[in-house]
Amino acid sequence: MAGFVVAYGKPDRSEVEAAFNKIRHRGPFVAGICKTDRMIFAQNYLQADDVPTNGRIELPVSSPLDANLRICYDGQIGNRNELGEMHGISHGPFKEERLLLHLYLRAGTGLFRYLNDAIFAFALCDGDELFAARDLLGIKTLYYGWKGQTLYLASELKSILEVTEDVHEFPAGYFMDRRGRLTRFSELPKAPPTELHSNVDRMVKDISSMVRRSVRNRVDFRIPTGSLLSGGLDSSVITYLAGEACKEKFGGDAKLKTFALGVGESSDIQNARAMATYLNTDHRELTVELEQILKVLPEVIYYLESFDPPLVRSAVSNFLISQYAKEHGVQVLLSGEGGDEIFCGYTYLKNFLPEELFMRQRECLGLLHNNAALRLDRMNQCHGVRVVAPLISGELLNYSLAIPSEYKQKPEGDQKIEKWIFRKAFESLLPRSVAWRLKEEFSQGSGSARLLPAYVEDIITDGELAQAQDEYPIIRSKEELYYFRIFTEHFGSHRAVETVGQWICL
Repeated sequence: MAGFVVAYGKPDRSEVEAAFNKIRHRGPFVAGICKTDRMIFAQNYLQADDVPTNGRIELPVSSPLDANLRICYDGQIGNRNELGEMHGISHGPFKEERLLLHLYLRAGTGLFRYLNDAIFAFALCDGDELFAARDLLGIKTLYYGWKGQTLYLASELKSILEVTEDVHEFPAGYFMDRRGRLTRFSELPKAPPTELHSNVDRMVKDISSMVRRSVRNRVDFRIPTGSLLSGGLDSSVITYLAGEACKEKFGGDAKLKTFALGVGESSDIQNARAMATYLNTDHRELTVELEQILKVLPEVIYYLESFDPPLVRSAVSNFLISQYAKEHGVQVLLSGEGGDEIFCGYTYLKNFLPEELFMRQRECLGLLHNNAALRLDRMNQCHGVRVVAPLISGELLNYSLAIPSEYKQKPEGDQKIEKWIFRKAFESLLPRSVAWRLKEEFSQGSGSARLLPAYVEDIITDGELAQAQDEYPIIRSKEELYYFRIFTEHFGSHRAVETVGQWICL
């Protein structure tokens, strides 16, 4: 993962450098700035990104067919090797950037038809024309704003605010031209696709194959790699498959590094420990207390750029465990993120009838761009760690949307089993206690969901909450007010607040 700042129109280099400095954490390994009469491009990369480790590097990357055409990019193309072979793009540094430049020269705005299995935010410019885009679900973050006649784009909110208060979230599934005009290139289906079939064995085989393929396409162990392991279904599946790949690459005695976090002896710590023993991983645990959580909370909110309570709680855990993994030499962290959205894993979805589930799943997917995607991007990036989430796969998403509702939330007695078909696909590889354990949110399993609301309840009065809600109706609880105050200290209370997404329930 990487970071960039782009200015088009009448850019001021000092402003671009100030904005770029705000996201130095996104790419401390290598960076570059390019300037022409009408634009300034600034790009940085982590050591874990596909960049050369020696020799002179000119950034941002330019096209070998048109030296004036450059790209600023942050993302991951799952089928990059397949596309590379199809279009004659050689292996080596900046393969994805070179592929995108090639596709743009070949297909213009039609390049998106090749990017069904990609997450991305990018900006292309040849000195005259600007073309920027963000992926369908908004997994990669992007913001924009105007200052006079100059358009600014950046990977994080804080960069735009360094230049102008006119800040907006770049909408997911859109591209933009040099005039700032937005055009939608993709959207989630508004009605359920034609259902696949009702053959469970076939679904199980398909899902297993897709997830395995996604892991193999995204994980190569060139860079020191570990896996987050909560002991829940999603992280256990990813860890199992990555562990297989690790042994294939390094030999049967190789052990994948795994990391778990909990507040004291939490359920996540216990479950992860049991799963690590089952998978025979090189396992490490980090236990924290409330004081440690409160100490890092302002930093978490600064990097996260949100005050949504469920998101902040889980982000604290991600922040601490990512930092811990980096201290143990890991530069790439695998995550089970995305499974709940792809396979309807959230507990609240059990409250809806089967015929409502598709629209509720669509709503859930539509909230990723300024909610869970921030945690995925920011809490690892701020420590210089690249995160890889194989369950966020275009192939898997398109397939899952057509799975009949009763196989995603399967009625069983007087309850429903969430992610039922995903459980079936991997039940033979995992202990039954893991494959069929009911869902716990990361913040619940790690323990932060209990401590933070209780702490805030004692330090904010009912009167303070009511007064704040009169001025800012967006605030829903004392906990949210506590985070909101920290957020506004960093980013102000105007346009920045409008970029914050809020989860469906507290």
